[in-house]
Amino acid sequence: MGLSVDSLAASITTGACSLKLRLSQILKIAAFMAVFQASMPLLGWVIGRSFKNMVVAYDHWIALLFLVAIGAKLIYDGLRNDEGEVSCLCPSNHLLLAGMALATSIDALVVGIGFGVLSINIWQAVVIIGVTTFLFSITGVLLGMRVGERINKGIEVFGGLVLIGLGLKIFLSHVIEIIK
Repeated sequence: MGLSVDSLAASITTGACSLKLRLSQILKIAAFMAVFQASMPLLGWVIGRSFKNMVVAYDHWIALLFLVAIGAKLIYDGLRNDEGEVSCLCPSNHLLLAGMALATSIDALVVGIGFGVLSINIWQAVVIIGVTTFLFSITGVLLGMRVGERINKGIEVFGGLVLIGLGLKIFLSHVIEIIK
């Protein structure tokens, strides 16, 4: 869920600044977001597996640092004052749509590196991330069309807190395992 929040926030913004989107346009936005969000952890996993032997002793620290950094950036972006700055996706502009999907999925690449180091089942993770992002993106566009962009900041803060919590969970699980 934490990885999908960027896509949710972008989808809410798109819905908030779009007068009326057809179902096909909403599905196209969700599909772009889901494909990018699911592909990036797979790419990161390949990178992480390649360097596993070099970083296995530090994997919990790496996951903690990456997830806290990404979570903190989300919280910062969610709290900073961007009045008048609206970023809209035009569903007919595939290049813009792909750019937004890529930008919102960079954190998933970093998490994928952690997945490779921690030997996570990547195929299960990719499916869960893709489906979650698809559903979040549809919900986001519809929600944005209903209530507007003012919700966007709260969503980013929530997503940042989820990622920081995930990083702490991974780190503490490792520490507890060592203590046992």
